[in-house]
Amino acid sequence: MVRMSLLLIGTLLLSSKSAITSATVAPADGPSYTSDGQLKRPQRYREWVFLTSGVDMSYTPKAQADSHHVFDNVFVRPSAYQAFLHTGTWPDKTVLVLENRNGESGRSINTRGQTQSIEVTGLEVHVKDATLPGGWGFYVPGSAATAKLMPHTASCYACHEQHAAVDTTFVQFYPTLLPLAQQKGTLSAAYLKEINAAPAK
Repeated sequence: MVRMSLLLIGTLLLSSKSAITSATVAPADGPSYTSDGQLKRPQRYREWVFLTSGVDMSYTPKAQADSHHVFDNVFVRPSAYQAFLHTGTWPDKTVLVLENRNGESGRSINTRGQTQSIEVTGLEVHVKDATLPGGWGFYVPGSAATAKLMPHTASCYACHEQHAAVDTTFVQFYPTLLPLAQQKGTLSAAYLKEINAAPAK
């Protein structure tokens, strides 16, 4: 009876360890490429994990105001999200989608504030892939079925490398993940230096 109990405990421990390990390895639902290396547009990404929504965001101090409001919605593959919950960082083959929609006022019974347009006005994809230069890549498929890798000389790479809170991603704008990254100790040195140097508000 004692031996049976020990075997059962050992089996349960191995199963638990296997479950944790499987959550932290590279996701099986990673990016899909064409034979010539273009990224296939992610399908049904709105069924992924929703991370955040920003309104009229800009990373330049003197950005010209648009004549309309813009919403940015961010989604990530579910398996990559689960891995982040365990490790505080993203596994290889993580895929994040940034979706743009215009802001609208006066729709239906709404009398103030903004709602999001039905039409998607832009789509960008951020991929973690060890086979790419620098280990991360940006793609802008828009409404196309595929997209070429943006060259590493594009300004988005330098911006993310210099300011991203975790692993070239702007986790500082993901309210449910930033506290977790702080707890796990995975915030980037560049981001920590930036917030420590920022004047108190």
